[in-house]
Amino acid sequence: MLAILKKEINSFFASPIGYLVIAIFLVLNGLFLWLFKGEFNILDYGFADLSSFFLLAPWILIFLIPAVTMRSFSDEKKQGTLELLLTKPISHFNVVLGKYFGALILILIALVPTLLYVYTVYQLGNPVGNLDMGSTWGSYFGLLFLVAAYTAIGIFASTLSDNQIVAFISAVFICFVFYIGFEGIAEFISSNIIEQLGMSTHYKSMSRGVLDTRDIIYFLSVTVFFLILTKLNINKAK
Repeated sequence: MLAILKKEINSFFASPIGYLVIAIFLVLNGLFLWLFKGEFNILDYGFADLSSFFLLAPWILIFLIPAVTMRSFSDEKKQGTLELLLTKPISHFNVVLGKYFGALILILIALVPTLLYVYTVYQLGNPVGNLDMGSTWGSYFGLLFLVAAYTAIGIFASTLSDNQIVAFISAVFICFVFYIGFEGIAEFISSNIIEQLGMSTHYKSMSRGVLDTRDIIYFLSVTVFFLILTKLNINKAK
């Protein structure tokens, strides 16, 4: 698994992909949070608060993560190297985990510089330090679990076709359904049970600064579920 993980990370940074993903994520967030006028602009908001970042980030990541993961297995299929990879003396699930953690680490690297936002808003507070750190760190934990689930969905979508564009669109669609789709259906039919199936509800819950085990179990379950589906799909390629 470690060999595949290293190979994935090296492939990201041996080409412009890794740097481009990090740059796009930071530039888009920076423009919306600090330059563009609107509801996401922290300076216009008037409060020392990062809620606009945690509201915006899931929507940027819903496109960015599929762009990272779309080549994971679809590229192997297209080049005809998937069968060769599966004959290696390594379990299929370890192959999946190697691909998964390679993509996940890249996204986490992109998140690290956003800690500067915390420091900046902390300093801009009146008085200095007037920032709800409990809610901020809870939101970061929620974002980490959301990223983990998005990445698992993206890896799964990459097994659906040898066409990277199809894999990208499939991942965006599935992420969209899980993030906001269930919430929309729940509002339409007034069902709290359906609402609990969506990521948005659990993400917002963690953003309040309270780490509920139900939210953690939900995200871990979604992540593991899609990783298992990925393994089942690559088994068919044998």
